[in-house]
Amino acid sequence: MRVITGAAGFIGSCLLTDIREKYPDEKVVIVDNFSREDKRHNYESKSVVEQVDRDELDSWLEANGSQVTQIYHLGARTDTALQDKSVFDRLNLDYSKTIWRHCANFQIPLLYASSAATYGNGEHGFDDSHDIVPSLKPLNPYGDSKQDFDRWVLTQDETPPHWYGVKFFNVYGPNEYHKGRMASVIFHTYHQIKKTGKMNLFRSHREDYQDGEQSRDFIYVKDVTQMCIHLIEGNSDSGLYNIGTGQARTFYDLAASTFRAMNLEPKISFIDTPLDIRGNYQYFTEAEMSKLRSTRYTTPFYTLEDGVTDYVQHYLMDGGYY
Repeated sequence: MRVITGAAGFIGSCLLTDIREKYPDEKVVIVDNFSREDKRHNYESKSVVEQVDRDELDSWLEANGSQVTQIYHLGARTDTALQDKSVFDRLNLDYSKTIWRHCANFQIPLLYASSAATYGNGEHGFDDSHDIVPSLKPLNPYGDSKQDFDRWVLTQDETPPHWYGVKFFNVYGPNEYHKGRMASVIFHTYHQIKKTGKMNLFRSHREDYQDGEQSRDFIYVKDVTQMCIHLIEGNSDSGLYNIGTGQARTFYDLAASTFRAMNLEPKISFIDTPLDIRGNYQYFTEAEMSKLRSTRYTTPFYTLEDGVTDYVQHYLMDGGYY
């Protein structure tokens, strides 16, 4: 029996789809706060044996942990603009520690969501080596909560039989309709183009970057879910793993690809980065992917152009779900 936390959310619901397709006869339990109606379409049509409220997971695992074969812990508070550390301590750090302890006690393989936000400004690079973890300095409380859990994990003597902390880079794709401001740039680009016929990108506030040349490692959610399944199924060496493409692309490329997926010519202009995020804004991220590749993951990644086209034409244009 597999357990997926955050299964009503973006990546978790896409992972649920892939697991149901790959293992149609296996029992799956999903965990989340199921009170939000705007998330219901992410999971309601998918076959599961039980829905567990996230606040009940501790007691549920106490009673059922011996039957669980894997846990994908993707549930988290992901608002990078929120400054209330206590929220992240409760929902990201302490909650994850509880799940870890159950996995160690019942010897359940665990995959949990870390984040590329742990790398901060990237002054130490984007290598998923454990050696640099103590030196990393995230730029916001969300990143701090992910970094705090990674650091805690690396000090533990009692562990699950296999564990994987996956550092997601800039994930985009279907089932993120509920995320509001935190949805991907592609999502916002598509809707801004539909409304205005053009797209405003953030202006660069650094002399070493031209407007629109800020770059991120954008990765399609369908690649993300396949890598997660590969890690936990292959019993790869436990540890932290980057989940990206290994190739940074510019926001201009992303916006232009969205226009073309809509069969439109790009009309792109620039606006100031909002003051509340300007000081902590990442100008470049690019995952070092050699560790993941060393696990014999050979599936090619979607290119930015192919991923954006699939997302726009098969999901955003008709409001479809994965």
